Amino acid sequence: MAGTQHSAEADHPTLARLMPAVILSHPQMGENIGAAARAMKNCGCSDLRLVKPRDGWPNPAAEAMASGGSDILDQAAVFPSTSDAAKGCTLLVATTARKRGMAQTVMNPRQAAEAIITHQQTGGETALLFGGERAGLDNDEVALANIIVTVPLNPLFSSLNLAQAVLLMGWECRMAALHATADSKAINPPSSEPDEALADLKTREFFYQMLEDKIARGGFFASPDMRPVIMRNIKAMFNKSVLTEQDIRTLHGIMKAIERGGKALDRDQT
Repeated sequence: MAGTQHSAEADHPTLARLMPAVILSHPQMGENIGAAARAMKNCGCSDLRLVKPRDGWPNPAAEAMASGGSDILDQAAVFPSTSDAAKGCTLLVATTARKRGMAQTVMNPRQAAEAIITHQQTGGETALLFGGERAGLDNDEVALANIIVTVPLNPLFSSLNLAQAVLLMGWECRMAALHATADSKAINPPSSEPDEALADLKTREFFYQMLEDKIARGGFFASPDMRPVIMRNIKAMFNKSVLTEQDIRTLHGIMKAIERGGKALDRDQT
């Protein structure tokens, strides 16, 4: 769960509960994972999730770079896919330097951090998603996100290493959390249950698969080669909004009603 604190040197519990999980997709060097863990510890993040680290896990090189953040490495979880790592998340924020031509909401780090902390305060589960050192996130991973973050750095030199990116986003989230708790004078933990249950990534992915199957049978994909691109754009369109479980049930109901209507029309025409 995002915000779970593992260290004996615990952060303020209210701040800890507001901080997002950090997902590193296909990180390459153990040293970079360790440096990212140290950056997380600086900012009060504690939930580290790794997707297929290239050099395996655990990695002694990560321990050497983590310094005081070794407890985060000890608790890090490894997943076979980004979708699995983001399971349970109701708001996923992806960092990428490139515009992908998708329909997601694009924010700068400060705007995204405010959205993350607000979401955590309502009982949602959030995660920051970072790509690997060589190629970053692929389009399918970006399509999973509700928000894309781009950093308005010097256009002549805008490259950040992995730990820098984690520190930048972690710092902005911490500042947003400090601001939010100061404004609300929050002493007690926020409610663990939102007013409406939010749809996590697994629930949304199941809906997208059902939608893809049904529209494929209806002949929606004129070109098989374009099917993955079209589905990424459809996912991005839906992910612009944070969907609740009721939203997903409604969408499933709409699909079933359309399917029933199509079958009735076929019967009338025979």
